[in-house]
Amino acid sequence: MCAGAIINARVARVCFAAFDAKTGAVGSVINLLEDARLNHHATCHGGLLAEESATLLKQFFQARR
Repeated sequence: MCAGAIINARVARVCFAAFDAKTGAVGSVINLLEDARLNHHATCHGGLLAEESATLLKQFFQARR
């Protein structure tokens, strides 16, 4: 859903920290932002502060359980 919203909003650049190996649509399972069939493409920078974000995600989900 997020990748579709980015395309529809014509966002030029996307920066994020954590890849989603199971369901990611940007640089993981597929790369929707660079799909040649679509009429808009965005540059993507992933893995920024990956270690710090992984720690935050783990803490969040441990607190939820």
